Amino acid sequence: MSGIDLNLLRALDAMLATGSVTDAARRLGLSTSAMSRTLTRLRVAVGDPLLVRAGRGLVPTPRAIALRDRLPGLLAEAEGLLAPQEAAVDLATLDRTFTLRANEGFSSLFAAPLLLALLEAAPRVRLRLAPKPEKDARPLRDGDADLEIGVLGDFAPEVRTRNLFRDRFIGAVRPDHPLLAAPVTPESYAACRHVVASRRGSMLGPVDDALDRLGLARHVVAVVPGFPDALEIARQTDLVAQVPRSCLRDDLVAVPLPVEVPGIAISAMWHPRLEADPGHRWFRETVIATVRRVAAAGSG
Repeated sequence: MSGIDLNLLRALDAMLATGSVTDAARRLGLSTSAMSRTLTRLRVAVGDPLLVRAGRGLVPTPRAIALRDRLPGLLAEAEGLLAPQEAAVDLATLDRTFTLRANEGFSSLFAAPLLLALLEAAPRVRLRLAPKPEKDARPLRDGDADLEIGVLGDFAPEVRTRNLFRDRFIGAVRPDHPLLAAPVTPESYAACRHVVASRRGSMLGPVDDALDRLGLARHVVAVVPGFPDALEIARQTDLVAQVPRSCLRDDLVAVPLPVEVPGIAISAMWHPRLEADPGHRWFRETVIATVRRVAAAGSG
């Protein structure tokens, strides 16, 4: 490895992140000419042009795109390996804002107990709950979010994850709903009117696929952005809300789905650049422990 300069990886990461030699140079505190020479060295080392001119800007080659997803994790590993051991964080004086990205269903169930746990240990911290309109790794990669809660996706191979709990979908109805008068069957379930939650506005899903295999179709009359909206409609109407079991509240009754649908695994996700940060380590461990505790109590 005597001929390998690991600083080239940092320069390549900056250029792929910015798509600009000038902006990458500014980010690393180098001159534009020095960054241009570094790009030349990278092209020779990799055997690929990496960034090519497209109009007034630069676009990555397929090889550069493949490297882009691996670089952040590789750099974080190298930095963590070479960094000195950091002292434990002083929670009494920790003055920091943590941003947690999650959907409305998570916030309505876990925000209050999470805040209590955080403030009990570190009274000067602040929690910013950010919306999660779609699966997107950019907030974690760009540092706009410290932690994300949700279902794992394949959008960011370098992201670190920890399983929190497994959930399942149920039907939620008001206590005097006609569906509760007899054992729920696929036929009686499909005959009801339904409300579903979908960020993309989709009316169909795995439940509909399972019913279709039985020759049945349910009547979805409303699509809402989040699970709290679906639950509120179920409180005031005869519509059946399809929600995760963890979202159910005491004033509604859970109806087990009469068809088999896949469960869902809820995870915590963070960027590897924060793996060794003492403050972030305490924050994510507190979130993980609190969510697991609340979820276990709700499923009991």
